[in-house]
Amino acid sequence: MNTKLTAIFSITIILTLFALGALIYSTMPEQMASHWNANDEVDGYMNRFWGVYMMPLISVFILALFLLLPNIDPLKENILAFRKEFNLFILVMLIFMAYIWLLTLLWNLGNTSFKMGTAILPALGFLFIFIGYLIRNSKRNWFIGIRTPWTLSSDTVWAEIHRIGGALFMISGFFAILGVFFGAYGVWFTLVPILGSTLFLYIYSYILYQRETK
Repeated sequence: MNTKLTAIFSITIILTLFALGALIYSTMPEQMASHWNANDEVDGYMNRFWGVYMMPLISVFILALFLLLPNIDPLKENILAFRKEFNLFILVMLIFMAYIWLLTLLWNLGNTSFKMGTAILPALGFLFIFIGYLIRNSKRNWFIGIRTPWTLSSDTVWAEIHRIGGALFMISGFFAILGVFFGAYGVWFTLVPILGSTLFLYIYSYILYQRETK
């Protein structure tokens, strides 16, 4: 997908969020539930304005940031090699945020029969899977991907870490989806794989760089 279409679809999504928010604004409680702990208990609230409009406003910021970064990256010519995948990622991220926002609105409208943590896990899993797909296709740059001092210093290290990292993120995504079936323990099916993968990739990028420089 080219950047122009990405911008059009993204703006359409964001405007839809604002329109829906305005439509249901008066039906929302003055204090809206905004955060749930690992036991799916509400432990955070915010006033109605921010509860309804914070996510759409964040979406505007994210869209602007994601459209700007490829143009200011010193290695922006490398981003062109996977710009189509990155454009799709922008849409996936906005849809993910819209999904979380809709779950929050549903809960605050009184539809509390679902568990927030469980409902989020599949979307988080698919997001990780797409991130894995994105980074496997990425080229060395300063903003998108697994950026350690060693991947940024070597095209070879970058390529190998992102080849492995792409697979690990996809596997982490499948584990997150699997976590739906394990209730309160489901969050660990997300945290352990993704944190373990991140730590491994950081250390392994250093090892690969040391091998290359020697």
